[in-house]
Amino acid sequence: MSMLSFEKKYRVRGGTLFGGDLFDFWVGPFYVGVFGVTTIFFTLLGTAMIFYGASLGPTFNPWQINIAPPDLSYGLALAPLKEGGIWQVVTVCAIGAFGSWALREVEICRKLGIGFHVPIAFSVAIFAYVTLVVIRPVLLGAWGHGFPYGIFSHLDWVSNVGYQYLHFHYNPAHMIAVTFFFTTTLALAMHGALVLSSTNPPKGEKVKTPEHEDTYFRDLIGYSVGTLGIHRLGLFLALSAGFWSAVCIVISGPFWTQSWPEWWTWWLDLPIWR
Repeated sequence: MSMLSFEKKYRVRGGTLFGGDLFDFWVGPFYVGVFGVTTIFFTLLGTAMIFYGASLGPTFNPWQINIAPPDLSYGLALAPLKEGGIWQVVTVCAIGAFGSWALREVEICRKLGIGFHVPIAFSVAIFAYVTLVVIRPVLLGAWGHGFPYGIFSHLDWVSNVGYQYLHFHYNPAHMIAVTFFFTTTLALAMHGALVLSSTNPPKGEKVKTPEHEDTYFRDLIGYSVGTLGIHRLGLFLALSAGFWSAVCIVISGPFWTQSWPEWWTWWLDLPIWR
């Protein structure tokens, strides 16, 4: 079935979550919907606020633009625009845009009659972001604990938070997150390389089948999860990386205020060493 004939089957009215037939149409290959419109609105407003904040600063150098959160003295209150209020507006717009995009994905899934795996997966990334700019600052009692919007300023914030807990890589949740991140890249590299090697054989040879791919991994590591299994495994690894990265930062401060190497003293106190 060609793509154009298939599109006729799902490009019909209905399946929306909000607004009924309002904006229930496509622009070329892109579905709009109410949440598509809200995504555009929040994106444009947030971008405009970033440019406004940059205009108040000393430079338009994209590496040095810094939209900082309010000072800690403001707590969880609204701050004036020039004293952190811009950061608050940009944060609201970012959450609005990300949330709208996820809900738009839900509507597309409903129209296609497929599962909600994509919006659920994207929601994990949204959760990681919201953890940094909402959940953790609320638990610590001030918006100033959120990270600034800017390339160098963001990297400085990450570095400072790491040094604040002496050695952040001793954070057990951080260890788990990094493990999942590297395992995700390993699985993607192995899967992608295997598919390319199968579909791009030497000249004169036939394209290989999934059976060849399964055989390769059975010979290599003794087991193959199969074509469907590798995608399920990849999804699990990627979502786990995002989830544990959120956990590692939300427990730093609200639930653990000392240096992370001190957390491991429980290991030295085990009876087996006595």
